[in-house]
Amino acid sequence: MRNARILLSALLSTAASLAASVAMAAGVQVGIVLPTKDEPRWIQDQVRFEAALKTAGYTSEILFSQGDSAKERSNVEALITKGAKVLIICPQDGAAAAASANEARKNGVKVISYDRLIRNSAAVDYYVTFDSVQVGAAWGHYLAGKAKGKGNNLYLYAGAASDNNAFLFFEGAWGVLQPRIADGTFIVRNSSEATALQGKAKLTRDEMARIIGQVTTNWNFNDAKGKAEANLTSATKAMKGTVFICAPNDGTARAIADVFAVDKEVKTCFITGQDAEKASVQYIIDGRQSMTVLKDVRTLVNDAITAASAFMKGAVPARTTTYPNGKVEVPARPTAIVTVTRDNVKAAIVTSGYYPAGDFKNLK
Repeated sequence: MRNARILLSALLSTAASLAASVAMAAGVQVGIVLPTKDEPRWIQDQVRFEAALKTAGYTSEILFSQGDSAKERSNVEALITKGAKVLIICPQDGAAAAASANEARKNGVKVISYDRLIRNSAAVDYYVTFDSVQVGAAWGHYLAGKAKGKGNNLYLYAGAASDNNAFLFFEGAWGVLQPRIADGTFIVRNSSEATALQGKAKLTRDEMARIIGQVTTNWNFNDAKGKAEANLTSATKAMKGTVFICAPNDGTARAIADVFAVDKEVKTCFITGQDAEKASVQYIIDGRQSMTVLKDVRTLVNDAITAASAFMKGAVPARTTTYPNGKVEVPARPTAIVTVTRDNVKAAIVTSGYYPAGDFKNLK
């Protein structure tokens, strides 16, 4: 009897260990780390990832770094411990995330940099992104298309200097706007650095950093609001009237638009954005924001899962280009973007199935 109990105990222990191993392996096959829960954009991604991963049949866990690179690192370590074979990381700070990518590589885990590029690490295996330069170019084309004559007031704003995408967005916008600044169509009203460099078509990263340093919003609503208020406080009447605003995303666009809207000397405002957040789609319908760039998160998420699936099978994801991250050229296949204005908002947002019509008022 005693031997039977020992044998049963050993069998149960072995079964428990096996179950634990299976649970760990099945618990997290694909780990996902997103920057914050505090912005609608990343909640969109979370919802799309959960649905797509369930369909794909992979077990997963999604963690948020809440704007803290140290928490991002602990999230990555936790997912590695749980057995993740592929990590999809949208870095809070592209340079700081290099340590997380390196840790993953040490543990044989593939790293997909998602939406934002992890910099200064050779351990980034793939980059899933929209064409960020084209996003900025879309802003520039929209604003340039609305400008008439010379001396139009242009206000530039940018994302966070810690985010490589902020530079790519700015590069795209500058490439379109710079010739129109140089020929006098636009006058930059809120950046002495941009004014000093207005004759230069292609800027170095350091030159862009100087401009971004003056006009950064840090992707933050309150920072954008404060920056816009400071700009208008120092602006003369001649620097108002009709204004053209290059805003870096929808959250900051709404904050900036609200500030300019209450200044009685501002008569007309053209303002850009990106991400097609529901609140900004409503702003576009209401005429309070001029455009946004729809980066269809469904497509981006599916691209990320396709790449993760390839790695899980020991294959290599398809690529059409590479992006330099300071250490290596990271393989990528950029996802297409769509410019959304009041003229095509219904077709682009509702008819496409991105959002239901019932989420908006006065949609025609």
